Amino acid sequence: MKYIKLGATGLDVSPIAIGAMTYGEPDRGHPVWSKPEEESRPLIRHALEKGITFFDTANMYSYGSSEEILGRALRDFADRDEVVVATKLRHPMRQGPNASGLSRKAIMTEIDHSLRRLGTDYVDLYQIHRADHGTPWEETLDALNDLVKAGKVRYLGASSMHAWEFAKALHLQERHGWARFVSMQDHYNLLAREEEREMLPLCADEGVSTLVWSPLARGRLAREWNETSERSATDGSYADLLYTSVDSDRAIVDAVGQVAQEHGVPRAQIALAWLRHNPVVAAPLVGANTTQQIDDAVASLDVELSDDEIARLEAPYTPRHDFQGVSDEAEMEALRRRIPGYAENAA
Repeated sequence: MKYIKLGATGLDVSPIAIGAMTYGEPDRGHPVWSKPEEESRPLIRHALEKGITFFDTANMYSYGSSEEILGRALRDFADRDEVVVATKLRHPMRQGPNASGLSRKAIMTEIDHSLRRLGTDYVDLYQIHRADHGTPWEETLDALNDLVKAGKVRYLGASSMHAWEFAKALHLQERHGWARFVSMQDHYNLLAREEEREMLPLCADEGVSTLVWSPLARGRLAREWNETSERSATDGSYADLLYTSVDSDRAIVDAVGQVAQEHGVPRAQIALAWLRHNPVVAAPLVGANTTQQIDDAVASLDVELSDDEIARLEAPYTPRHDFQGVSDEAEMEALRRRIPGYAENAA
């Protein structure tokens, strides 16, 4: 494994990251694809054995269970000083006021909860899961800077938002001398390339690395068009927001299959290798639920695509809706309804 620097920092990370949303007790997460602890631990250990040192989770993944499982596994299988642990906050963790968002109160509360669940005294990369339009940027960024100064957080990251919002945040951090966002976790794959318009050029210009969520498009890029994954089949309306199933999607999936056949490798390796041609991408977040998926992700680092192959993969793409246009309140309400007991109390 050849490690790379994250953004303009001195932090070494593996160019493959494990997305730990997959790991969480099913009764606290998704009953179909969430892996309980006894199934998650061997996968985390296998990733470490393959040289993967970068692990991404969030407080709301299985409502804390993901952090707990990941924290215990890393304590047992890894040297804490060698791994990079990333987590996030923003989304609702419970019912009632101050249960979500990026206020100073929420930030100071949620970092302590995450540290307790992870079983560590610091987080390497603390990310805002989305922007909080109900809290001034200055309040959020000042509080995050205080976490860095207190030693609870080493670096700061952000996740999906409009490019103008991210530019504003970076400007405020520079203006006030606050700790800066070093990464942007965004939605990017062969079926979702809208970030190439503004966000990726902004990150490249600002020296910010991107971490890619859903790099295989909920599994669509890892199999034939008519096959479905457990994730894509059970994500319902949220998956429909991400992928519009336009005619060009099938052509892209078919092109991935053709290039994969020519290389004699699984489709996932081609889709992941394609991401590497964009130098602003530091690592895809791979939500592996089998050791083979981890092996394929690592093997993708050795796949070199020609300019002609990249052109064939990209040619069928057509513009699609801007996912960031989905209303913040609609997304938040969908997340609130996953909190146990919320639907009954809201009725």
